[in-house]
Amino acid sequence: MSEISEGPIDGFWAVIPAGGSGTRLWPLSRSGSPKFLHDLTGSGWSLLQGTVDRLAPLSEQRLLIVTGLRHAEEVREQLPDLGIDSLLVEPSPRESMPAIGLAAAILAQRDPDAIIGSFAADHVIRDDESFRRSVREAVAVAQTGMLVTIGIEPTSPATGFGYIKLGSELDVQGAPRAHGVESFVEKPDATTAQSYLDSGDYRWNAGMFVFKATALLEMLDQYQPGLAADLRAIAGNPLRLTELWPRLTEIAIDKAIAEPAAADGRVAVIPGEFDWDDVGDFDSLASLLSESADGVKVLGKPEYVVAQETTGVIAPRSGRVVVTLGVEDIIVVDTSDAVLVTTRARAQDVKRVVQRLKADGRADLT
Repeated sequence: MSEISEGPIDGFWAVIPAGGSGTRLWPLSRSGSPKFLHDLTGSGWSLLQGTVDRLAPLSEQRLLIVTGLRHAEEVREQLPDLGIDSLLVEPSPRESMPAIGLAAAILAQRDPDAIIGSFAADHVIRDDESFRRSVREAVAVAQTGMLVTIGIEPTSPATGFGYIKLGSELDVQGAPRAHGVESFVEKPDATTAQSYLDSGDYRWNAGMFVFKATALLEMLDQYQPGLAADLRAIAGNPLRLTELWPRLTEIAIDKAIAEPAAADGRVAVIPGEFDWDDVGDFDSLASLLSESADGVKVLGKPEYVVAQETTGVIAPRSGRVVVTLGVEDIIVVDTSDAVLVTTRARAQDVKRVVQRLKADGRADLT
């Protein structure tokens, strides 16, 4: 059955947490202009716009974006059709559980039968239809009251992701690929990651969750009762947001409820079969870009790059011409106030540069 004939899912709400600063993509991504607001693939759309478009056929304009105060204006500029009640602004970053939990508390008031799909604003997915099929299966399982995640089939022994260990198959109509979740596993070392890959029993944890709004709140009542009470209070009286928000527990949804709920047999996983990338660093970004005629990958205008005997990624963003000669797997990012030069092999270490700048009192650059 095609996506068009299936249509939107009754009662399904798309929640998009749009936060973080993407420090490994500095100086493109910064705290004031994080990666979800940028076009990092040459598509002409920001990652946020691509996420909204991917979810639109499922939610029929039932959308709630959760973002920070610094980013709210640009989010509205990028999404001019966004409804007035479709943007939830956090006073400060508090990790994913307060953001998702408050969205659930608010939507449970609007629609007690709401099913929520929470998907990060800064991921790249190549096969939208396969992704939407996975969401449909996840919704079918969430109707039973379980917390459902979509696990990505690993393609390498990655040490930068958490993992989900598959449990037994579930018998849920409309969800033929559903499994229970035996456990969530922290980021492993290389040897352990290889064993996970070889076993076929693990999926990458991409932070995608689908659940009944009321079921999530019940789990919060059990596993994080203080946080649950404060979130319900804010949803009941939005004027208390600035009063209560600073005292909310700063915790990710995985730690807050997914891990303990999995131990209690209350979490399911749909193994996703689509290409996914969290665009975590410039090495990851390089794999998403096409090579230009001279062999490098250019993020921006090719006329600003002159590359000879060069491989890697060049992002000319300052208006200057970037010239390279005889270098391999290089990363060059040229912006108006900072230039980054490194290699793909050191892409993960860019975060340390940002930490150094902050320590040196150069927060203006971060």
